[in-house]
Amino acid sequence: MAETDLAPTLSHCAREVRREDRDRFLSALFAPDFMREALFALYAFNAEIARARELVTEPLLGEIRLQWWRDALGGLYGGRSLAHPVLEALGRAIAAHGLKRAGFERMIDARTADLFPEPPADMAALEAYAGASSGALMELALECLGAATPDAHRAAQEAGIAYALVGLLRAVPFHARRKRVMLPFDRLRAAGLDAQSIFDLRPSAALAQVVREVGELAFGHLTEARRAVRFLPAQAWPALLPAALVAGDLALLRRKNWNPFALDAGPAGTGRLARLTWARIARRL
Repeated sequence: MAETDLAPTLSHCAREVRREDRDRFLSALFAPDFMREALFALYAFNAEIARARELVTEPLLGEIRLQWWRDALGGLYGGRSLAHPVLEALGRAIAAHGLKRAGFERMIDARTADLFPEPPADMAALEAYAGASSGALMELALECLGAATPDAHRAAQEAGIAYALVGLLRAVPFHARRKRVMLPFDRLRAAGLDAQSIFDLRPSAALAQVVREVGELAFGHLTEARRAVRFLPAQAWPALLPAALVAGDLALLRRKNWNPFALDAGPAGTGRLARLTWARIARRL
């Protein structure tokens, strides 16, 4: 069904995801009708915790906000819910699909790290962050779709890390304007870069090299995800589809000589839906 056909009847969660997380909104449209609302609830929860840092002025306030979501999540698993549209929808998804609490806890833990100004220490720390945020989210989406096999979970981790890493590269200008760096500190130091040079939105060969290294790491995870998805059931695909955008985003970065500031307007647009559609038909990320 086309996105425009759904617009008049979108639920609260679907509207939130459409505004905050366009890629996952489009991907969810490829799921069967009766499964979409669970995905929208899951993705709306992710949007709520992901923007915690942007809504507070200091880490302590962000920790309080995330703890509220953690407590609310505990309430859902204890049979209690607050009068909140995202929590109400998420409670229905948990009950209907048996979503595991551990995945939500990993996501909240990852977003707690967002609250502090220090960049990831190294590539391993960056991968761990991507796996705990985007990877855990894709695994929960598989549970919503009834496709949570061991092979599918492996594919979700690889695909989720690839998608998150490229998302962080696309977000370099956004983060820089907020005095934040999400590139690995050891690579920045080796390249002779400091945070201020990134905050000033200055492209350089040194920055391009760091961005390229992260991009190559993302492509490596995408390659592993492509191997893992070959034998997955059809119902798993809507959870993994965001990773079908990774190769195109990396190709655009390559054409821009790995300058993240050249992507300030973002590679969004109608082409993303076409890429998702092709990936679903061809069953290829």
